[in-house]
Amino acid sequence: MTTSTQSTAPTRNRSRLWSAAQIVIFDIAGPLVAYQMLRSAGMSSVSALVLSGVLPGVALLGGFIRHRRLDAVGALVLAGIAVGTILGLVSGNARLVLVEGSVPTAVFGVLCLASLRSRRPLLFRFALEFMGPDTPRGQDFAGLWQYYGFRHVFRVFTVVWGVTYLVEAAARVVIVETTSTGTALAVSKVMPYAVAGLLTLWMVFYGRRAKRQGERLAAQAAAAHEAAAQAAAAQAAASEPALLAVS
Repeated sequence: MTTSTQSTAPTRNRSRLWSAAQIVIFDIAGPLVAYQMLRSAGMSSVSALVLSGVLPGVALLGGFIRHRRLDAVGALVLAGIAVGTILGLVSGNARLVLVEGSVPTAVFGVLCLASLRSRRPLLFRFALEFMGPDTPRGQDFAGLWQYYGFRHVFRVFTVVWGVTYLVEAAARVVIVETTSTGTALAVSKVMPYAVAGLLTLWMVFYGRRAKRQGERLAAQAAAAHEAAAQAAAAQAAASEPALLAVS
């Protein structure tokens, strides 16, 4: 088993490095460099934005072809790219192309909040899908839904993600309208990963705090149960001589 674990570790690390490289190349640095090069070549802002926006779409389509599956977030991103491209080409307004990034962000925020009315919130579904609902780990994870504290944590996660993404979408619109095209493009490429990173860190700290609180409450409940059992045993022991005397 040790050999198997050691052999899979380098593969896992290479997969993570490749995923990070794809983000840098196709989602952040690639579009920014492509935009600057196209603008330097004399291309208009709209055309440069549309062509530089092809790179994230290529990465998503490549993942779809490789895994034969496109998740909901990827579908929203592709839809936003398509909407922004069409609006930009029809109107000739570069700001409309940049605003497209706010469309999937806002939709995702709305979906998070709307899912609170469903049986299980969106963040829990994403976590379960990531683990694999048919795997032992996923089945154990799904079984935790029976506990109130676990359900409460994921509902809080979903509320915070939904509100944060709506705020991010509004902030990106303001940035697009008040800054230059190049600045707005840079912010629109970096902001989603910064927001997601901060949310993930918050989830880790909040989850650990909730876990400690749950363990403390469980310990208190166990102590109370043990004390009640000891009191009942003591009461039974005290009443035994009286019962013997009566008999």
